[in-house]
Parts: sequence; structure tokens; C-alpha cells
Amino acid sequence: MKKESVGLVETKYFQIDGYLNLEGGESLPSVTLAYETYGKLNKEKNNVILVCHALTGDAHVAGWLEGQPKPGWWDIIVGPGKCLDTEKYFIICSNVLGGCKGSTGPASINPETGKEYGLDFPVITIKDMVNAQKALIDSMEIDNIFAVIGGSMGGMQVLEWAVSYPDMVRMAIPIATAAHSSPQQIAFNEVGRRAIISDPDWENGSYYHKNPPKKGLSLARMIGHITYLSSESMLEKFGRNLQDKEEYSFDFDLEFEVESYLHYQGESFVKRFDANSYLYITRAVDYFDLKSNGSLVEGLKNVKSKFLVISVDSDWLYTPQESKEIVMALSSNEVDVNYTEIKSPYGHDAFLLEAGQLNYIIGNFLSDTLVQDVMAQEIALISEKTTIEDAANLMMDCKVTHLPVVDSQKKLIGIVTAWDISKSVALKCSTLEQIMTREVVVSYPDEPIEKAAAKMKAHNISSLPVVDLENKIKGIVTTDHISTLITKY
Repeated sequence: MKKESVGLVETKYFQIDGYLNLEGGESLPSVTLAYETYGKLNKEKNNVILVCHALTGDAHVAGWLEGQPKPGWWDIIVGPGKCLDTEKYFIICSNVLGGCKGSTGPASINPETGKEYGLDFPVITIKDMVNAQKALIDSMEIDNIFAVIGGSMGGMQVLEWAVSYPDMVRMAIPIATAAHSSPQQIAFNEVGRRAIISDPDWENGSYYHKNPPKKGLSLARMIGHITYLSSESMLEKFGRNLQDKEEYSFDFDLEFEVESYLHYQGESFVKRFDANSYLYITRAVDYFDLKSNGSLVEGLKNVKSKFLVISVDSDWLYTPQESKEIVMALSSNEVDVNYTEIKSPYGHDAFLLEAGQLNYIIGNFLSDTLVQDVMAQEIALISEKTTIEDAANLMMDCKVTHLPVVDSQKKLIGIVTAWDISKSVALKCSTLEQIMTREVVVSYPDEPIEKAAAKMKAHNISSLPVVDLENKIKGIVTTDHISTLITKY
């Protein structure tokens, strides 16, 4: 076990109370989500990073599960000292709705029948997956997510989070993905589904406790896996090398190394994945389309997150051009967006393999954090006419120690602290003017958090009102907001 690993972890389970309403009009009772967490949630609950997995992934993104021979699927970037640093951030990853790794899906028991859902499971969408994740986040009483990140189908979830919950997501990092499924992507998914459905053992989805459709699912995986690779990577890894022979056999047995590799991938896959889940999840990907009235600009018009869009130069499943379409639509809406392209011969799979580039690119983006990325926006305010008693009661009710004083246009004119309130009792002050501080040290939304932290340290204070260039109050930032997000302040 490497020292950078989060070590041994455990999978937890969350059950949604009541019904989960689905985009297709149906609802699901007693939905369970399998999830894992890494790191610690800070006091302000503002260091949360939600990781969204790809098509056949699961909640086990990092560390080691007891009895498992391999670490989590993104262990290369999640852990102490890595870009998703578990000494800074509280990482959450859940198995998607419709999955087969602990979350409710077609292999789960239907409470109405006492048997597996099979094809009685309703068709789901990416939005349904995100809404289920939202219920999990809400159960932890988390109001803001510092960042949502994911690749491929995970990137679709990232985009859906930014669209569905724009006030909740501070940063969004979609990787090797698209804002809508192309006809080519839908076509590959359909061929995979037909391979499963054509397997005699599929039995219209009612194969549980019988022989599962291994041949069909294996073939579906082989088809899918081809799209995850690039021509360059296949040529480099296999070339036209023969499998355990030196001459052609002139028959239809496994002849080339690449054939053997694909068969291995298919046979391994059927041991860990449910065929019906494959049908439902690929269909959810097919339905994904964030355009509104045929326009992606319109579909992303309400997005507020700061974006880092990452593509892979050799990815032909989700091409760089599709990522650039997202960037252009976000830019048209004046969203703060950065774009970068990973250079890799590995094709679509590069987002799971390129440890060096991912850690560098994502780490720089997350460390380039501004005050607006962490500040509290919903804050208690008072006016000059507020009484000392009312100010004291407001502090206790809101559990805050600093109250910005504003005029009728919400321009900052002073600040009152809990210490000022205490002092007013000793000095027998009768008005707010006697205790408020007029010369206030402030921060600005586009300041680096390191600069805000330096101001706090220099003036020995724990809170800064955040104002715009017109001195209008935009929020407040405290040492608790930033303490886990910077190394030194």
C-alpha cells in the first residue's frame, strides 16, 4: 500500500425517505445509494468535492476495500498530497442510481413484489442520478459543494449538477465528456444493448437466479471497450502480434493479441456487472442533452459555477471538439471557464490513466481559489438603526460573531462583532454607533483566498466582509471558510 493512499475504506449506504420522483414521470420507493467518503468535513462544510463515476464505475474511488486486490478506480488523484487532497477536502463518491454496486437498480428487490425489478425498473436519466446524489448531500446537511468532478458519464453528471443546482456548485470539472450524446455514441450503445438482448439467457430481463446473459454482456463490453482506446494505443500495445503462435491458423479461433485482450475484458466484466444495469445506464447516457430549444447556450444560461473543462487529444468517443462546444456555450454566458487538453495516446481511457497531467491540471485549478469560491453569500446584515439588543439576538439566532452594517443600498458602512456587543454592556452603550467599527478591513470576490487569509493574520481578525467595487456587500469570509483550503496563512 503506497503512503499516498487513503488506506482502508468502507462502503456506506444511504436510503432516501419516501419516493424519488423521476424525470420520466415515474417514482421509486426506498432508493438506496452506496457511497464512500474520504478526508474530513470541515466546520463550515465548504470543503466538499463530489466525484462522479463513469458508465461502469462505482463508489470505490480511492483506497482499499478489505479483500479487494486493487485500489479505487481513481486512486491516482484521490489521497494525501494528490490533487483531490484528502487532507484538505472531504471527498464523496456514490454509485449511481441504476447501478449494480450497492445502489438501487434493476437487480435490486422491488418492495412491491419481493423480487428483482428486472425490466419493471423505470427508465432513468442522468438528471435522476444527480437528484439521488442531491438527496445524499442534503442528508449530510451540506449546502454548498466546493467542486464536482467526473469523467465520461461522470462528466455528464458534473454538467447536470451545474445546470440543476447552480447556486450549490462552486466549481465544476467535466472531463472527456459531452453536453449531449451524439448519434455515433447512441449507435455504439444500441449495438451493445442488442448484444445483451439477443442473448437467449437474457430472458427479457428475468435471468436472476438463473444463467445470466454472459455472452451478450461480454460482447457489449468488447464493443464499448474499443471506443475507450485509440488507434495509436492499440497499435503500440498489440500491433498485429499473434496470440501464442508464430503463423496464421487460417481459422476463426483467437488469432491476434488484440482479439484475446478484448475477450479478456469481456469475460472479466461479466463477473462484476449486471446486464440490466448496462441497458439502463447506457440508455440514460443516450437521453442526455442539455440543449434548450436546440441551443446549448440557452441550456447553460443559468450556470454559475467556475469551470475547468478537460478533453483528451486522442479521444474519439468524446472528442475535444465536444468539450470546446461546452466551453463556447459557457463563454457565451460569461461563465468563468478554463479549458485544457490532455496529450495522451490512450484515447478516452486517458482520464483514468494520466496521473501526472491530471494531478497538475486539476491541482492548479483547485489551488487557484478565490474568495468568491468559498465565501458565505447568505449572511445576516444590520443597519445603523438596529438596536444593540436586536444585534445581539441576531448574532445568537444566526450563530455568527460578525454583523456587517449596511445602508439602504446594501453598501458597507461598518461592522459589529460579538466583542463589541460584550463591550457595550461594560461601557453601558445605548446605540450601535458607539460600538461599531467604521474603518473595516474588507476582501473582494476575485481576491485569492491566500490574500484574504494574510489580511486576517495582519489585523488579527477572523472575518472579512466581501464587497464589490461599489462597496456593496456580497458575502463574508472567515478563517473557518479557508483554513483547510490553504497550506499556510
